[in-house]
Amino acid sequence: MKIVDLKCALLGSHPVVRVVTDEGIDGYAQAEFWKPFIKPQILGLREAILGQDPTDIERVMLRIRHRGAFKPYGSAVSVIETALWDIAGKAAGLPIHKLLGGKVRDKIRVYNGGIRFPLGAHGPDDYAADVRRMMALPEGFTILKQPIGFHSAMKTVVPGFHLGEPRSQGMHGLLERGKLTERGLAHMVECVAAMREAMGPDVALALDCGPGFAFKDALAFARAVEPHKVLWLEDLLTGDYSPNVDAAAYRELTHATDTPIHTGEQIYLRHNFKELIATRAVDVIGPDPCDVGGLAELKWIAEFADLFGVLMAPHGTANGLLGLAALIQVSATLPDNFIAFEYPIAEPAWWSDIVTGLPDPIVRDGFVDVLDKPGLGVTLLPEAARRYLLEEDADFFD
Repeated sequence: MKIVDLKCALLGSHPVVRVVTDEGIDGYAQAEFWKPFIKPQILGLREAILGQDPTDIERVMLRIRHRGAFKPYGSAVSVIETALWDIAGKAAGLPIHKLLGGKVRDKIRVYNGGIRFPLGAHGPDDYAADVRRMMALPEGFTILKQPIGFHSAMKTVVPGFHLGEPRSQGMHGLLERGKLTERGLAHMVECVAAMREAMGPDVALALDCGPGFAFKDALAFARAVEPHKVLWLEDLLTGDYSPNVDAAAYRELTHATDTPIHTGEQIYLRHNFKELIATRAVDVIGPDPCDVGGLAELKWIAEFADLFGVLMAPHGTANGLLGLAALIQVSATLPDNFIAFEYPIAEPAWWSDIVTGLPDPIVRDGFVDVLDKPGLGVTLLPEAARRYLLEEDADFFD
């Protein structure tokens, strides 16, 4: 079998790849809907993989892995890798998890980071009401992740929240950071307390925090919420589009608080997790298969982390339904340091009409079932999807 083409189209704002072979078996994968701009980089890898056997996945990856980078530019390499696994599974008549060593669980816990409601204001009562709405969702999530601090509008709508420049363009702290005020720190802690009281003991609360925190503020916040037993504080110091591991700073933070500390969604390749894991610089890592280098890369990192007692909670909120299938396949194979993965949603909603193979409902009591059909275990329907292609991508399925 040989690769004869690599195509990329935007479906919604998701870059979707199609690896085409000379035996009529195609592999699909999609990147986050935040990244329509990654399409040219994906197509730039086409010449490097043409003529290769797609089932020799590592041989193909050796030709392109060096051309990726930290988020967002690991996506191009990562989605190609996933599409290769899709082909390999279809060719073998097996789900990807069988090729990755086999499943160790039949159902997989997921956490909610993507099903959101308008948060009219950002006070303690508003956050408590928001988690109640999430707890009432039919998916029955047992873990909820809530944006807070520099990962939310809180930094601009709460008066006197911090001493930095109010110039934010988005929620991720990319363009806004600074020293928290006493008012800002107290406000966050009050919101956490309100959420935990509303949730009770049976649903866990994780917090997506930054980046943007000054180190001392990160430490003060982590210590202040210790009584509330949050599951983790994510990306306080680096994260998202901040291409910096900063393992030494994370280690100092982690070892100074009982609150679990989490990072990793922006990191590309196993090499850049080495210090975080081997020095126990964080309690939880959250690589994204659409950014870290692919499914095999994520599995290697999870197994290495397990040796050091570091927990695993893969990122994935914007990865779409093909990304959901990929997360199911790899998470089925991970060791027992696995907690849950972040549940990707259909965005836009019509994605649910162009992908088949997922159960209905997808999530029951906070878990998804392992998919056992060949490859990713789901099918992208060309005839249903064509109507959503841009004119420039009209030949994507040809």
